[in-house]
This record gives sequence, C-alpha cells and structure tokens, in this order.
Amino acid sequence: MSRETDQALVEEYADYLLLERRLSGATISVYTQEIGFFIAGIEERIEDIKPSQVERYLVASAKQRDLSERTVARNLSALRSFFIYLQKEKIRQDNPLEQISSTRRAPDAPVFFSVEEVDLLLESIETETLLGKRDRTIFELIYSCGLRISEACDLKVGDYTKGTLRVRGKRNKMRLVPVGEVAASALKLYLSEVRPQLVKARSTEQTLFVGRRGKKLTRQAVFKRFQQYASPLGLEGKVHTLRHSFATHLLAGGADLRSVQELLGHSDIQTTQIYTHIETSGLKQSYDAFHVLKEDKSQ
Repeated sequence: MSRETDQALVEEYADYLLLERRLSGATISVYTQEIGFFIAGIEERIEDIKPSQVERYLVASAKQRDLSERTVARNLSALRSFFIYLQKEKIRQDNPLEQISSTRRAPDAPVFFSVEEVDLLLESIETETLLGKRDRTIFELIYSCGLRISEACDLKVGDYTKGTLRVRGKRNKMRLVPVGEVAASALKLYLSEVRPQLVKARSTEQTLFVGRRGKKLTRQAVFKRFQQYASPLGLEGKVHTLRHSFATHLLAGGADLRSVQELLGHSDIQTTQIYTHIETSGLKQSYDAFHVLKEDKSQ
C-alpha cells in the first residue's frame, strides 16, 4: 500500500463512522485526527504494522507532544477502533493493538475506560436480536447511571419513571438517579418491544432485565455477556469499570464531588474522593466531544 492508499482508508473509515455508526462530526474528528498523526509518524504501511511499532509510536508521540497518560489511552482507543474496522473489511487479518493495555491507572485509583472506549464498547453490541437490544440497554443504563451490577439486576419495571431511576443500593438504601437521553431511549425500546417478547407467559415477572426464558437476569450472566463484548475489543475491565467510568467522566465534565457521591450512593464522601486522584487532563475535551455525540444521537 502507498501513503495515498493509507489516507484513502482513513477517509473510508470516516465515512463508515458517519454512515454506519452514525457518529457526530466532533467524534469522527477525535478518531481520525489521531489516526492521521499515527500514519504520519510511522514508516510501515498499515497492512504491515506490528504491535511493537505501535508501542514505540505511542511512547514517542507522548514525549514529543507532551501528552498525558489519559490522552495516550484515548489515542490508543481511536487506533484500536480503526484496526477493528480494517479487520472487518479484511484489509488485515489481525489487530496489532490487541496486546496493548489501555486501562492504565494511578496507584490506588480505580480502573476506568476512556469516553471513546465506552462508546466503542456500546457501539460494538449488535442490536438486531432481542438479547442484543437487551444487552445494549443494560450496559447503557449501567454507564448512564453509575450502577453496580447487582443494582442493575435487582431493578424492577416500576423503578423507572419519566427519566428517573429508583435504585436499591447497599443495605437497601434507595436513591434516585437521572437517566441520560440515550439510555432512556434504549430503555423505552426495551420495555415496549424487547422485554414483552422475553417474558411471554411470565406476565407476573416484575424484574426489569430478564433472560431468554423470561426469568431474572443474574449477575453472572451480565458479567459473561460483558466479557463477550469487551474481550474482542481488547478492553481490560469488568462491568464495574463502567461505574468507575461514569464517576470519572462526570468529574472530568465539571460535576461537583458531592453530586457524584449522591449519584453513586456512597455513604462516605471519602469513598468518592478516590476519583479525584485520577489524572484527567485531556479527558475533558473528549468528554465534551462525546457529549455532543450523545445529543446528536438522541435527536
């Protein structure tokens, strides 16, 4: 491949993000700008790139451009998404980023996904099947509301009312959490079209999220489904990482600590303060770009 061919692939990828994944211009810019830097900073063609070359690029780029650890992780997510696309188009058989970890953290700080990684995870869930629609809804809701996996599994149909979710936390402590527009839209579709088909004859079942036989979805089942989506993307983390990401992204977006404490259901604000030790430079710009994305998708 030539440099011109590499650039053409980036342009085709941008069209894919716009037309098939329906991402906003701001989001596409976040992805393609770093891919452009990457192509300009390496000697090999895209089809010949090896993991070691990606790592060398990331190290050199971080030093030359004075990038924070989180910005490096964000850029890594953009590159990973691009190479997943190349695999999808059979331009490459492998993904050179599969062996490179993206969930870095400071000592004692919780692991979290970048905004792009959350988006990549959610967008990877096929919604052509009932279970796919259900999975997309539950993970959208966990991220949108900062839920623990047990809290999501214990939700009842009546716990959701007009954009607000009633959550049963530890020691049965109740809290009200606003649901973002994207998650609310997915939940509305799930309640009207998906859940009725899963529940079928079990008309008395009040659990919000159910399995293919209409029974309450277990924590183990949710964990397993999450791994099925995250592993192929090279994302290291658990379902609980979405809760950590929710808190981290809120603080990066300007939310105050006390509000985040209430949304998470923490009794002691010191528990919430662990998120203030996370390095978030560069995350604010990413948060703003994806906030625009979520608004675009909900319109």
